[in-house]
Amino acid sequence: MVWQRTIYYAWILILLQIRSKPLFLINTRKLFALTNRFGFTKFSIQEFEQWINSLQLARTVISIQQHHTFSPAYVHFKDSNHFELQQGMKNYHVNHNGWSDIGQHFTTFPDGSILSGRSLERSPACITGQNANSICLEHLGNFDSGKDAMTAEQREAIIRMTAILCRRFNLPVHTQSIIYHHWFDLSTGQRNDGVRNNKTCPGTNFFGGNKVMDCNTHFLPLVSQSFPFSIQNKPDLLKYVSVTASKLNVRSEPRQTAKKVAGLDPASIGSVLRVYQEENGWYKISNSQEHWVYGKYTMNVSRAAVKTAKLHVRNGPGRSFDRVGALAKGHEIFIVHEENNWCRIHMDEKWVSKDHLKFILKDLT
Repeated sequence: MVWQRTIYYAWILILLQIRSKPLFLINTRKLFALTNRFGFTKFSIQEFEQWINSLQLARTVISIQQHHTFSPAYVHFKDSNHFELQQGMKNYHVNHNGWSDIGQHFTTFPDGSILSGRSLERSPACITGQNANSICLEHLGNFDSGKDAMTAEQREAIIRMTAILCRRFNLPVHTQSIIYHHWFDLSTGQRNDGVRNNKTCPGTNFFGGNKVMDCNTHFLPLVSQSFPFSIQNKPDLLKYVSVTASKLNVRSEPRQTAKKVAGLDPASIGSVLRVYQEENGWYKISNSQEHWVYGKYTMNVSRAAVKTAKLHVRNGPGRSFDRVGALAKGHEIFIVHEENNWCRIHMDEKWVSKDHLKFILKDLT
């Protein structure tokens, strides 16, 4: 009978999974395997969408970074060497840059494929000062003018992937949540929208250019059209906390002896977590799963957005301190401390005036 054969083949695939350990995605309509090598997983855009929507993630995400690899470029892509190129980038990041892992979370390729990189529970190593609550996308190629002409397949993957991530993490399609490396000073990490000391990344011809105006004109409309959605309110969210331990295990119940949640990496220091429930000093960090962390190893933070056209950042709590940068209207930050109407930015010794912030969720008690 058909249903018996279906069950039989499903069990065969599951047994093969146990033996060879590929990663499987299962839904009610189909069962298919994802290829894994060197610790990386290869996705089509359809597979990526299903995977990211089922992913259990503790870390709070408020921005998506766009980069091009510059090198390797299209000339290095041989249609089937995705994993070798990804491993080469990891080796360079670890051995040359001294990082602990590959810098990016994902890489797109000219054929439209996507490869995973470092764990999403860890901040990327991509834009100085902008990594704490970000996802980093690297797009294989050199997209400066006169260099690689982006393929239709990669173009579609970039658009749809960005849209899928915006919906998954409830982010507006805006140049404060979708950001280009070019907009940030290489030395300080401060946003200057590409006026000095900047890389061209993600390329001077990336969807028509690498300026903020280019992004607004050419890229963001494609993202919005690709995957229309509206921002959802989260009325059950109690507060945000930042992890203060080097690693914080996520457990299945609010007690120290409870099992660690399978498939969910520990939250790393500096990660901002959402809290939906408190119980005996434990925080529930998912609104749909029994995921708990011990509150002793966290500190409360507040989420805020800049409400003025330009907000100066200073190296101390007052106007007498030197300016060290500026934030544009709509830029979101997490605040860890208030002093004399000044707010210290999370994971940084930089301060902004409280008068020019709109608090999205405030709790520094």
